[in-house]
Amino acid sequence: MKILFLADQESKLYWDFFKKADFEGIELIISCGDLKAEYLTFLATMVPVPLLYVRGNHDDKYEKRPPEGCTCIEDQIYWHKDVRILGLGGSYRYKPGNNQYTEKEMQKRVKKLSSKLRKSKGFDILVTHSPALGVHDDEDVCHRGFAVFNDLIEQYRPKYFVHGHVHMNYGRKFPREDLVGETHVINAYEKFIVEI
Repeated sequence: MKILFLADQESKLYWDFFKKADFEGIELIISCGDLKAEYLTFLATMVPVPLLYVRGNHDDKYEKRPPEGCTCIEDQIYWHKDVRILGLGGSYRYKPGNNQYTEKEMQKRVKKLSSKLRKSKGFDILVTHSPALGVHDDEDVCHRGFAVFNDLIEQYRPKYFVHGHVHMNYGRKFPREDLVGETHVINAYEKFIVEI
């Protein structure tokens, strides 16, 4: 199964120069946040596969105008065939905003999921906007990762942890991929295809 992950920057290849052939074999599209609702709506219209998303710290506008034809997977486990996908959007709180959380607030979100996690016997892919603390994050408060994501990785050992938020074009060498234990960590900035 091929999954296309998107985050933070609309791909000109997919929006300005759209070709159906670029999506051949893709069974699922997942946005890790901070993308225009119109972009996700366009892709959901043009590519006949489910499009899932979590919200980024700049996605407050989704409250009034969410992406059409897409499914928000915030705070739930979404099943696609036999793949379990856990969605937790938002960033570390650095100013007022609906999609920003303190570490304690993110821990509460995760705690509320405990019965769903038990029932599904964990998850295969963790989809977030922010990275985990110490893994692909930065020292400034805006780009700090969440420690609770490390706890989720350690406890459930998902095959993949895919995030956005830390842009690959910041001029610093942020890694695109990493390995934490058995979990492949991927920064989905712009676009990244995973084959499961």
